[in-house]
Amino acid sequence: MYTKNIESTFEFWKEQSEKIEWFKTPKKITSKNELNYTQWFEDGELNLSYLCIDKHIKDGFGEQIAIIYDSPVTNTIQKITFNQLHQEVSKLAGGLQKLGLQKGDTAIIYMPMIPQALYSMLACVRIGVIHSVVFGGFAPNELAIRIDDCKPKVILTASHGIEVNRIISYKPMVDKSIEIANHKPNKVILFNRKNSPKIESKSYDIDYVSLFSNAESIEPLAVKSTHPSYILYTSGTTGKPKGVLRDSGGYATALKYAMKSVYGVNEGEVFWAASDVGWVVGHSFITYGPLINRNTTILFEGKPIKTPDASTFWRVLSEHKVKTMFTAPTAIRAIIKEDPNGELLKQFDLSHFKFQFVAGERCDKSTLTWLEEKLNIPIIDHWWQTETGSPMVANIAGELNDVKHGSSCLPVCGYDMRILNEEGKECAVNEEGYLVAKLPLAPGALLSLWNNHEGFQKSYLDQFKGFYVSGDGAYKDEDGYIFITGRVDDVINVAGHRLSTSDMEEVVSSHKSVVECAVFGMADQLKGQIPLALIVLRSNETINQESIQSEIVKEVREKIGAVASLRKVIVVKRLPKTRSGKILRKLLRNLADKVNFKIPSTIDDVAIIDEIKEIYIKNNILR
Repeated sequence: MYTKNIESTFEFWKEQSEKIEWFKTPKKITSKNELNYTQWFEDGELNLSYLCIDKHIKDGFGEQIAIIYDSPVTNTIQKITFNQLHQEVSKLAGGLQKLGLQKGDTAIIYMPMIPQALYSMLACVRIGVIHSVVFGGFAPNELAIRIDDCKPKVILTASHGIEVNRIISYKPMVDKSIEIANHKPNKVILFNRKNSPKIESKSYDIDYVSLFSNAESIEPLAVKSTHPSYILYTSGTTGKPKGVLRDSGGYATALKYAMKSVYGVNEGEVFWAASDVGWVVGHSFITYGPLINRNTTILFEGKPIKTPDASTFWRVLSEHKVKTMFTAPTAIRAIIKEDPNGELLKQFDLSHFKFQFVAGERCDKSTLTWLEEKLNIPIIDHWWQTETGSPMVANIAGELNDVKHGSSCLPVCGYDMRILNEEGKECAVNEEGYLVAKLPLAPGALLSLWNNHEGFQKSYLDQFKGFYVSGDGAYKDEDGYIFITGRVDDVINVAGHRLSTSDMEEVVSSHKSVVECAVFGMADQLKGQIPLALIVLRSNETINQESIQSEIVKEVREKIGAVASLRKVIVVKRLPKTRSGKILRKLLRNLADKVNFKIPSTIDDVAIIDEIKEIYIKNNILR
């Protein structure tokens, strides 16, 4: 199938596009937009909300379970049929329309893992409103940046989220972000959960339930295939988040293909992506992908451990008869830490469970081996990005290949993956280089960056003409298997969350006692990577070092959010630099991770390597 796709890309994707329902069938498979970038099915018209809901009701599956909301933190299991989903979504869409929202407007969704988050997404696309879901763990400052960038007419939020047994108030964070932001949304639509903390009412507040109750159910609006469905912000390397812009028709086509061929799930079966709606996995494989494919999707509000224990994942898989699951390796490592022998797993019937996918960060061999031994099913490590919206490299369930630990296997249909050196020439077998994809990208990949096509061009297309640059390093072995080696920029992966170290550096360097700093990702057994900050203090600094360190940790938590996981701040006398004054962050990371490396030829003083090693040993970074 892969070979067929590369040799006849257009015919292959025309075939795939025929597997979804269009209001107007596309005649153009690809075309160029005004910026000379390839777009898919330009003259086709459809609606994502229709494909996720109305089509299945029309086909006689209205009473099938569409969503299972499983919330161990509230002791709730709620099963929502396609008929019920239609009622929730079509009336909320009517409420949004009543507030004046129309096709092309934007809305921010800032919610925990509750059904109303999915209702909000589907209601937006139903009327052509471009949604931007912001992860609930982000602090007001980060939310304000996104408000100013996408300028939403409304924000849909909830009173609070629940983190194990701790309530996190969302509404005060929304209010604070609006106060900080230059752009002021017209309204905040607030869903009050049970046992909500007391919330200060604002003039712009609208009650979610009242809006819904007083609205009329409306039909889905036909939009062009190239109409943006959503903006999803991902960490950039310039300190400003990048708003990845997704289309509608190419996305629906890619997701239908991924669900059937990559994940091996047939219509009517149960699929679980254990992620968050604030990330791309939540968009593609909690919401749109499973629902387009008429799967029952699991919406899980909990953690792999402590809700109540390390058996939670196995309980969900067993109770809801999940066929395929997708999670980040960090979740599995947390379970292994609590239950190393997998004793808790033995009490559950997992006979219906056929495929375990992992992604979001590199999966170490020990975690893969543990899963293989305990589950005795294919464990599939695969790789993709927020930018592409669906898998790029995978061992696809519909066409399984041999597993090689450390490899995400082979390119998925639609992606001609290459490894290039600095000169843009293809690397030899087992030679590490830049992982790139030959243009055009498959359907569903980003259209551009929101209001920043110049940034899109610079970030992804300028380095190697005719190729999309992923930002990851990799190598191919003699069988064409791809091994991802890590980021080549400063974006790190903390428990599956992509975060910018330059954003953290900006916060760290703003401390009055800090003259210079470097923040970088170091390997962590549980989370994949965690940030480490090295700081150089101002001369004659009199404040206690421990006070400075705790102040910095607190400041990063407030400005970036707890998701940043910055816990370690180390004071150093100086940082390793090139002769031109650039800080050698990769060297710092290699030393922390005990990776073999060549001493950079541009280093200004080689003696600093031993200095840093001593500091790492003293602070238990190296043992």
